[in-house]
Amino acid sequence: MKVAVIALLVVLCVVPIFAQGEGHGAEHETSKFLGIPSWIWKFVNMIAFLGVLGWFIGKPIKNALAARNEQVKREAEEARERRAKADQMAADIQARLTQLEDDVRQIRERAQSEGERQKRELIAAAEAEAQKILAGARGEVDNRLKHARHELTEYAGQLASERAEQILREKTTDADRQKLFRDSLKQVEEAQS
Repeated sequence: MKVAVIALLVVLCVVPIFAQGEGHGAEHETSKFLGIPSWIWKFVNMIAFLGVLGWFIGKPIKNALAARNEQVKREAEEARERRAKADQMAADIQARLTQLEDDVRQIRERAQSEGERQKRELIAAAEAEAQKILAGARGEVDNRLKHARHELTEYAGQLASERAEQILREKTTDADRQKLFRDSLKQVEEAQS
């Protein structure tokens, strides 16, 4: 169709040129062949040439254009498919990123809650250990106080005994000593019998 339009435009442009080339005034004689002016023969010759040229060239051009059209269609279809795949991949990647963000958020929350739990457990364990240490220290202090009281009591008894012995030595006379000796002998004799 396009070739026909182009051929018609060429004919319309060429016909007036041939018509002008034939006449140069009133005295000219138009050359005729078989009674038809020569410019018409030239025009028909040109139309025939263009027709034969179009017939020989038209089919390869038509085939080339059809092949190119098919290639463009295939490439457009491939491009649509690639675009669809790319869109799908982008959606998949976005979904994965969203899932990863959710996973990271959950891990952070779990880590924070686990950290808080461990912190509470460590504080409780430390308090329990402190209570044990305090109880142990109190027990140790109580034991040492008992021991110190016992030592103090023994020391006080020893001091009192020494003081009593000293007082007895100072205030006891020889007669008192003899009487004590006799009483002791009596008690020994009674114990043996």
